[in-house]
Amino acid sequence: MYRATTHDIEVIAEPWYLPDQSDGNQPRYVWSYRITIINHSDRTVQLQSRYWKIVDGNGHIEEVRGPGVVGDQPILGPNDSYQYASGCPLSTPSGLMVGHYDMMDDDGNYLRVKIPAFSLDMPDAKRVLN
Repeated sequence: MYRATTHDIEVIAEPWYLPDQSDGNQPRYVWSYRITIINHSDRTVQLQSRYWKIVDGNGHIEEVRGPGVVGDQPILGPNDSYQYASGCPLSTPSGLMVGHYDMMDDDGNYLRVKIPAFSLDMPDAKRVLN
């Protein structure tokens, strides 16, 4: 489990490898990840957009930007949480993801909230610094 807190908003990332959707002969390695966002602040915030930097085991970088997450722009009041799951295919058996969410509070202030860096490693594979 990986955690980061920015502006009293906590982001927890939990990745896991999906062997049934992966095929080393292709090569295609697939991970799923669950993200939990917890608003520990005293204000209401809305997730506006996301940014992901995905780095594979060869150092190839892919950047993903877009509105919301999984088609949603959740609103979180104080002490509310939101959870979603998504996936990431790579052409290498290891990699990492890191990013941020852009949120707006109820006063119209923009907040950049860090998503913790987390590794995507095939179980029992040699660990590689990406």
